Amino acid sequence: MIDGTAGVSGRRDADEALLDNPEALAEHDPGGMLRHTASAGAQVRESAALAAEANLAVLADDGRPRAVVIAGIGTAGRTGDVLATVAGPRCPVPIIGHRSAGVPGWVGAADVVIAVSASGRSPEALGAAEAAHRRGARLVAVGAPDSQLQSIAEQARAPFIPVPRRAPARASLWALTVPVLLAARSLGLVKVNEADLAETAARLDADADRCRSAAESFVNPAKSLALALAGSIPIVWGSSPLATVAARRFGDTLSANARYPVVTGALGEAGRGRVGLLDGVFGGLAEGERDIFADPAEDDREGTRLRLVLLRDGGLNAEDDTDEPFAVEERRADAVQTLAERRGVRCDVVTAEGGSALERLASLIAVPDFASIYLALAHGLDPMAVPAITEMKELSNQ
Repeated sequence: MIDGTAGVSGRRDADEALLDNPEALAEHDPGGMLRHTASAGAQVRESAALAAEANLAVLADDGRPRAVVIAGIGTAGRTGDVLATVAGPRCPVPIIGHRSAGVPGWVGAADVVIAVSASGRSPEALGAAEAAHRRGARLVAVGAPDSQLQSIAEQARAPFIPVPRRAPARASLWALTVPVLLAARSLGLVKVNEADLAETAARLDADADRCRSAAESFVNPAKSLALALAGSIPIVWGSSPLATVAARRFGDTLSANARYPVVTGALGEAGRGRVGLLDGVFGGLAEGERDIFADPAEDDREGTRLRLVLLRDGGLNAEDDTDEPFAVEERRADAVQTLAERRGVRCDVVTAEGGSALERLASLIAVPDFASIYLALAHGLDPMAVPAITEMKELSNQ
């Protein structure tokens, strides 16, 4: 065990048996991150209902904006990536994520700013909301009720969608994302209907059931993925723009929940350089020294190796007007799997399912979200309490 002044505790090696002990899982998860993550489907339904009460229709009164800025950081900032990928390449206006205080210098009355903060008090969202109000831009705010962000929205007479604060921001992705999507729908930028939301919520419910703590590792895809990643350096690549958003989300949760270093990105970009990692000292060079007769479990402990996770869009966007032909994405994904196999680098594949872009995205996010928590628990880490984050805030706010 490691005990330090920062309150760090856990174990270097993953305890595989713990994952099949629901009582032990509950004991190691006092903040209920598994429970919060399992609420994703309920988040979709609740946020859709709250957004319906916010009179977002007023956003359309001034017509189509010149641009939409999504202001927020962390999970709040990731909502902008979701909006951009769901809107797709046919979106008639640019959707721009902004992850620092204020807004870009060009923002003015012709634009829309959506300020997002789970707590309702992040400096990035507050600064963006205030700047948007000063410059006459249309403002939408998404965050905790009775917060500073709500006060600014009320001063600006702007729509505010309250998101009840029941979990850390990283477990509230869907509560924050749905209001952003519905605001964009009111502006005529995305086609997300009630059926899409209902199917997405149902998909998240089904995946939460598959990944429940009582389901044993051999039938629980999240536990299986967590055990596959244990002790490795994960590389997570998405085969399409939609899958890349899910890959970067997995990187977020692996870092925050499980405290694992991770490389994420688009498979197209990886093919221009990062695919070389498969040849490196943690990839092919390490795998080439593996004893083929050794116990796999013992062999894995001899050194840290890469583990590739490939998120594939599943062929369901074949008729969309995407940036690249679907066949190109498929050939690229097949190629990187072949490269990994030739070098002995193990690869896990998660394939999207569902009819709409939003449901496909949910199917790529749900299992990895749970996997990051199970990986933390296997190492004896509390996935909710991250001492380094708390210390960082304390030190930077002095």
